[in-house]
Amino acid sequence: NILRGMIVETEAYGLDDPACHAYQRRTKRNWVMFGPAGRTYVYLIYGVYYCLNIVTDLDEVPSAVLIRALQLESVPKWVNLRQQSKPYRIAAGPGKLCSALQIDCSLNAQVLKPGESLWLEHRSPQFQPDLIQTTRIGLSKGTELPWRWYLNNCPAVSKA
Repeated sequence: NILRGMIVETEAYGLDDPACHAYQRRTKRNWVMFGPAGRTYVYLIYGVYYCLNIVTDLDEVPSAVLIRALQLESVPKWVNLRQQSKPYRIAAGPGKLCSALQIDCSLNAQVLKPGESLWLEHRSPQFQPDLIQTTRIGLSKGTELPWRWYLNNCPAVSKA
């Protein structure tokens, strides 16, 4: 069963960014951020929620893009009735997104390519998104950096 969604909100994290997990050092948790690009970086926050990132830079240059929200094309059969009443909110936020797609740390460091359990596809060239660039949300450090992008007027974007 294939579940598809359009990425509608992201945040970037990079080398000299105090909010980046790889800021100043490599650890057992963040090693995947050091490359190669095109892999997942999945981690647990607050002991409850998983977050999905895509590693983006050259080897040994730690950086990733947090996938904050998806607009799903269909409702997964495993979501509860309360969630089904607002299908556009099922993956609106990093934790909700991972819950909806059943993403956990077993998918950490996975190569994103067809044939794997997660992959990326290009949108139609006719699709011209109206993107808003702003500062990141939910952080205590690096809050001034304008490294969050989201699709304007999309109900699946997480709440700031």
